[in-house]
Amino acid sequence: MPQTVSRRFVLTVAAAAAAATMPAVTMPARAAEPAAELISSTATEVIEAMKRTPPGPERAAVMERVLETKFDLPGMGQFALGQYWSRITPQQQAQFLKAAESAEARAYSDRFGQYAGQSLQVGRVTTRGGKYYVESTINQSGGGQPIKLEWEVKNTPNGLRISDIKVEGVSMIQTRRADFTSYVQSHGGDVNALTNELQARATAAAAAR
Repeated sequence: MPQTVSRRFVLTVAAAAAAATMPAVTMPARAAEPAAELISSTATEVIEAMKRTPPGPERAAVMERVLETKFDLPGMGQFALGQYWSRITPQQQAQFLKAAESAEARAYSDRFGQYAGQSLQVGRVTTRGGKYYVESTINQSGGGQPIKLEWEVKNTPNGLRISDIKVEGVSMIQTRRADFTSYVQSHGGDVNALTNELQARATAAAAAR
């Protein structure tokens, strides 16, 4: 979905600007292979699971297992919380990450549930700022418009992990960061309010199914 927080996420404005202006470099096939294989295996696992399981707790549980083993959840959670991450205690961080994990499992299962029965083709891999960017296309059955995805992959202490997905150019982690920080701001900077809200949503979703 649990991994523990191993380090603090530190990203300065200068580093972000530098990374944004670095040219993308197409990777040689051998160097790009591990990142491409991670995406291919993850997408296949998820899409096949979406075909086998109906919407609900079982599907969310499958997505949680995928997130735990293939995604950089600690890093994603820290980034999504933005400036508020460093303002809370380790216990609050752990509680937030667990609640966010459940929220992400629902979000990703809903998103990928739309692609059940489709095929995914992995394209070129580029690198920028020490991360891999894997292009892929979901070919819809029935002649629907192909869907473009870009997967961000990074090296972590646990190996290569997915740190973001862009669907038709829209970053899921950036969207989540905007939602989370806006919610915390509207509640006087109280991260516990966001954690409680995420937990309540998970409980309500489980009860409704």
